[in-house]
Amino acid sequence: MAARKEYGAESITVLEGLEAVRKRPGMYIGSVSTKGLHHLIYEIVDNAVDEHLAGYCSDIRVTLEADGSVTVEDDGRGVPVELHRTGIPAARVVYTTLHAGGKFDGEAYKTSGGLHGVGSSVVNALSCYMDVQISREGKIFHDRYERGTPVIPLENGLLPVVGKSRKTGTKVNFLPDDQIFEKTKFKSEEVKSRLHETAYLNPKLTILFADKRGAEPEAVVYHEPEGILGFIRDLNAKKETIHPPVYFKGEAEGIEVEGAFQYVNEFHENVLGFCNNIYNAEGGTHLTGFKTTFTTIMNQYARELGILKEKDANFTGADIRNGMTAVISLKHPDPRFEGQTKTKLDNPDAAKACGKVTGEEVPRYFDRNLEQLKKVISCAEKAAKIRRSEEKAKTNLLVKQKYSFDSNGKLANCESRVPAECEIFIVEGDSAGGSAKTARNRKYQAILPIRGKILNVEKASIDKVLANAEIKSMINAFGCGFSEGYGNDFDISKLRYGKIIIMADADVDGAHISTLLLTLFYRFMPELIYEGHIYIAMPPLYKVMPKKGEEEYLYDDKALETYRRTHEGGFTLQRYKGLGEMDAEQLWDTTLNPETRVLKQVEIEDARMASGVTEMLMGTEVPPRKAFIYENAAEAELDI
Repeated sequence: MAARKEYGAESITVLEGLEAVRKRPGMYIGSVSTKGLHHLIYEIVDNAVDEHLAGYCSDIRVTLEADGSVTVEDDGRGVPVELHRTGIPAARVVYTTLHAGGKFDGEAYKTSGGLHGVGSSVVNALSCYMDVQISREGKIFHDRYERGTPVIPLENGLLPVVGKSRKTGTKVNFLPDDQIFEKTKFKSEEVKSRLHETAYLNPKLTILFADKRGAEPEAVVYHEPEGILGFIRDLNAKKETIHPPVYFKGEAEGIEVEGAFQYVNEFHENVLGFCNNIYNAEGGTHLTGFKTTFTTIMNQYARELGILKEKDANFTGADIRNGMTAVISLKHPDPRFEGQTKTKLDNPDAAKACGKVTGEEVPRYFDRNLEQLKKVISCAEKAAKIRRSEEKAKTNLLVKQKYSFDSNGKLANCESRVPAECEIFIVEGDSAGGSAKTARNRKYQAILPIRGKILNVEKASIDKVLANAEIKSMINAFGCGFSEGYGNDFDISKLRYGKIIIMADADVDGAHISTLLLTLFYRFMPELIYEGHIYIAMPPLYKVMPKKGEEEYLYDDKALETYRRTHEGGFTLQRYKGLGEMDAEQLWDTTLNPETRVLKQVEIEDARMASGVTEMLMGTEVPPRKAFIYENAAEAELDI
């Protein structure tokens, strides 16, 4: 038996400089999937937007270059280039040192999206190279880095000058490191959506996007002088609206609050929160302040108008927000977020500021627009009636007929009770379910078979949703309850599995089942998606057996074509029509084994895309949903 190494001072590892970022990239950008990849662009763009907020930048250019790199250029003041107190140029400090920037003393920037001062240096650390040109003081200064390390010698301690310019600004070109990221190809639509969102939040800013990668270069200009009012119109463009959009603005607690809302004839809410131009996917204190105050105001109006009698209970917040599309945008001098990726705002003063501005400005509008007020309250009335009837259904179905987790006959549970190491596979069909139960690792893998395509939850009332045997099985298996517009029984701390894996056939029907499950999760358990618990298994389409060499599994037609070109000696091809055709050993090798399987994590990046996906998944229009299914079935990818 080997001697146990003592745990002493020599056991403590110190990661120098940007090495920590490369060692643990997820701590800084959330993940190394496509979400983390795109986060690199947004970090640099956010720095340029901060210059705009400070009053020095009007144009930002974002270019996806033909070689796979990205260029972000602004016409701000340019990153300072003079010597820093550390003895090296200030710009090099910004791009090579964590927690270095001009956003800590509150003087250079009144408000900033880049709170922690890690953005530029993190992008640098996770790039094969980063090339920086700074126009300032009539000169163009140049610096270059490779995986975070400077490669250009300083001249008399300063950055070399490579030209002259009357303009000012910063131009950054970087190539993501393929040693870090799963994929390094940027999605044009995702980048455009985020940039368009940024333009809505900054009505005086112009963003110029270009994509030079395709056969025909693409160029788009985003400039939205209407601001978030235009944002609301965009979000509701395909919906039946009930009244014109309402805009309000004010300042409280030294915080600038801007809001807009509009009601549509649909049965869910879409309230988006932003702080210093950063989309807060999980909301936060600003949305809490807005929602609480708005609920109070509307209940007061309902009683004044006699719609609510003395004996009547107040409308709930969910009643009042039924059909609401809203955007709340804050400019905060000292924002605090939960996590570096800024998905949830945590400042108590943001709730107070939002509440105060909402409490002053919303009544000012409704006092002058009584007819619009009545339309909004009628939405709450309708929601309250449905809530009361469906609460009875929920009580009957979930309380009277509740059965214990382990007594669920369909579920083949795992032995472990440690959620972080457990995973549950949702498998369509008894045949595939049987193979999966045989193939799995019983210690930490659970199998839940479902039959056919589950109910489309958007088109069904809550009583039908909860009466559905397959959905009820999932709710019971996960253990964390579910969220619904009339109350929240969801508690993610009770989730029994760290990974919930949708395992459907690699065909159009399988993609449809995945889409229906995603709709269920998005509507009733969105935190599972936001916190990265939902995955889609990628079973292979083909098994190839060459005359010489080892057999392989191929996951799509593109892989098959590549294989054909490189194996001219001939091979036998087996196409899998479904998971049920695989025996237990094959299923383990291709889809269950963590060492060899391919999983795709389901992610939601920005507000406009999340809203668009919701509309497509939950809406009544069939063609867009079909297009989504076919597209994702072909690409074998579901990074939303």
